[in-house]
Amino acid sequence: MTRLEHTLRPLARGAAAATFALLLGTAAQAQDFHGFNLSGHDGSMISAENLKAMVAEAASVSKPRNGEKLVIGFANLQRDVSFCLKVEEGLKANAEAAGVELVIADNRLDGATALANAQSFLQRNVDYVIEFQTDANFGATIMQQMNDASTKVTAIDIPMPGATFFGANNPRSGYMGGAYLGQAAIAKFGADKVKEGYFVVGELPQSGAIPAMRTGGQVEGFLAAVEGFSPDHVIKIDTKNVLEESFTQMTNVLGRIPAGVPIMVTAINDQSATGMLRAVKQAGREADLVVVGMGADEIQTMMDEPTFVASVGYFPERYGNYLLPLALAQLAGKETPSTVLVNHVIVTKGNVCEFYSNFKCADDKGIDFQFPDAKFQEHLAALRQSPELKGFENLIPSN
Repeated sequence: MTRLEHTLRPLARGAAAATFALLLGTAAQAQDFHGFNLSGHDGSMISAENLKAMVAEAASVSKPRNGEKLVIGFANLQRDVSFCLKVEEGLKANAEAAGVELVIADNRLDGATALANAQSFLQRNVDYVIEFQTDANFGATIMQQMNDASTKVTAIDIPMPGATFFGANNPRSGYMGGAYLGQAAIAKFGADKVKEGYFVVGELPQSGAIPAMRTGGQVEGFLAAVEGFSPDHVIKIDTKNVLEESFTQMTNVLGRIPAGVPIMVTAINDQSATGMLRAVKQAGREADLVVVGMGADEIQTMMDEPTFVASVGYFPERYGNYLLPLALAQLAGKETPSTVLVNHVIVTKGNVCEFYSNFKCADDKGIDFQFPDAKFQEHLAALRQSPELKGFENLIPSN
């Protein structure tokens, strides 16, 4: 098995390909570029032959700044986080097949570090930059320096002014996860008992208003599923996007939750949800717990933990199959969308094998999830009126 085959093998071809065929591009219609088209691509890796043809055309339009070969800088969010590692491995596989140099840096979940990494890329005179950085306060500064150097950028998940956005459909993925959590809790405890319980959502305030649409969606989706749930029983914690801080903060809030009542948990990502789950287990309150993750990049944890009932799929292992061709298309002067939003699905123990062939589906298929579409449309309408989201309307889906 080659390295590239190993990278792609865990993802089941059928269901996951259908999922990724629904990626949304906005603001421009993508052009076909050596077999790659954002509006119809199934998420699989483009052939090495086509990737090399992309590189040749890109290099003919945007001459390599080092005079030899195209160099792309990738600043990862944090390299020891499962989601981020999967994005990185996908990019490395594509760069290797394409024959471009990929320079990798670690932003370490820190804005100042991200800025230093961006400056390092510019000093190295890279041809293109892919940014995965968490601090919204540094985005404008980084982009100003990129613009001054005429260096194009794609930003993953956290927008940066003027960069192409690639990442989560935050309103929908959050709403989906929150609604599933509410329905799963009712199935486990009953509607009346759930209303006595507490809903804890792990946020990431430092990343600004756009990722806040994800956690805000989790809250609104949960409340749509559990009618009459008291807003006073919604607890928000700052996870810092990591397991350890999530564990600490969840441990701190457990004292506010009466013994014996349901504890419903979700968070900005799977790692944070896992930290919160472990805090509840350590407190001996696992029987009261239901967890829904975000990202579906901690599948083994979901399979091992009875209370971790589902996660919203993002399929980070396929991001590179879009990110590198998208960068090459822009270097080749092709018109590309300004925004590309991932299509999301609920991944459960009962359907995991449809997306990841190295996991066996459980016999128990879980709840019959019903997405509350009418209430979601009301939620989207409210987001479009939010002053905090002015200028980011392209990141709010149409449905």
